Amino acid sequence: MRLLPQHIRATAGWMPYIWLIFLSYFIADPAFHRFSLTRLLMTIVGMVVFLTLYFFGYWIEGKRKLWIIAGITLLGILYTPWNWGASGFFIYAAAFAGFCGETELAIAILVVLEAAASTVIWYFHLPLGLWVSTSILIAAIGAMNIQHAKRIAAHCRLLVAQEEIEHLAKTAERERIARDLHDVLGHTLSVIILKSELASRLADKDPARAIQEIREVERISREALAEVRSALKGYRAAGLNAEIAQARATLETAGIKVQASAALGASELVPAQEGVLALVIREAVTNILRHSQATECDLRLTQADGVFTLEIADNGCGGNGAEGQGIKGMRQRVEMLGGSLERKTFHGTTLTITLPRTAFKSNGAQ
Repeated sequence: MRLLPQHIRATAGWMPYIWLIFLSYFIADPAFHRFSLTRLLMTIVGMVVFLTLYFFGYWIEGKRKLWIIAGITLLGILYTPWNWGASGFFIYAAAFAGFCGETELAIAILVVLEAAASTVIWYFHLPLGLWVSTSILIAAIGAMNIQHAKRIAAHCRLLVAQEEIEHLAKTAERERIARDLHDVLGHTLSVIILKSELASRLADKDPARAIQEIREVERISREALAEVRSALKGYRAAGLNAEIAQARATLETAGIKVQASAALGASELVPAQEGVLALVIREAVTNILRHSQATECDLRLTQADGVFTLEIADNGCGGNGAEGQGIKGMRQRVEMLGGSLERKTFHGTTLTITLPRTAFKSNGAQ
C-alpha cells in the first residue's frame, strides 16, 4: 500500500517524508528520562496515531482536512505536558491548514493553534523558549503553506484555461481548414465534373475536342493538387508556429520569461516533423509549469548541416534525474524518426532533440 497518492509523489517527491524529521524530538524523549514502560508505550501509541493522521491527510482534500488538523492538535494538547517534543504536533497541524480551502479559514485555524499551544505551555508552566519557538513555527509554516496552496490553485486554473484555449484553437483550425478546402476544391471539382461530362458526350461526335477537354481536366487536376499541397504546407507551418506562440503565452501567463525562435521555412516541414516537434514542445511546457519552478525559458528550433535541432532550456530546479512517461514517450517518437533526445538536469532542465532532415522527409512522404 502506498502512503502517498500519485499526484503528491509526482509534485512533492520525498518532502512529505523529510518533514517527519521533526518527530525525532518526540521519539527521543524517553531516552532523557528514567526508563518507564508507560512512557515508552505512550510515545509509541502517539507516534502511530500521528503517522496515521499525517499520511491520511494527503489523501483527502478541502475542508475534510479539518478532521486531520483537529486530531493532530488533540495529540499536541494531550502529549505536550509530559513530552515537550509533542509541541511539534501543533506545527504539523499548521502545515495542513493552508490546504483546507479559503485563506480566511486557514488564518482562523492558525489563530486557534497559536491559542491552543500557548494555553498548554502556560498552564503547565513549560519553558518560555518552547512557547517562542512553537509560536514562530506555527505562524511561519502556516503562512508558507497558505501561499503554496494559492500557487497550486492558480496553477490548476492556468492548466484548465490552457486546455480550453487548445480546444478552441483546434476547433477554429478545423473550421478554417474546411473553409479553405472548400474554397480551393469546390469550384475546381465542379469544373472537372462539367468538362468530364462534356468529354463523354463529345467522344463519338468530336474525338479531337473530347481529347482536348480530357487534357484540360488533367491540367486543372494538377493545379488543384498543387494548391492543396501548398495549403497543407501553410497549415503545418502555421501549426508549429501556433504551438510555439501558445507555449510562449502559457509560460508568460505563469510569470516565466520566454525567449523563442524558429529559423525554419514552411517548405522544410513535413507532417512527421511537425507532429513530433509540437508534441515535444507541449510536453516540455507542461513539465516546466508543473515541476520546474523556473523563471526563464529558452526555446530554439534550428537547422544546420541537414539536422533539425530543438532546444528547450529553463532555469528551474532541474528535478531528480528520473524520467517520467511523458519524456519516455517523446524519446520513443524521436527515435522512430532516427533522431535523439538528450535531457540534462544541471542548473535547470535542458531538452535537446536532434532529427535528421532525411528521416523527416522519408517518414513525412508516406
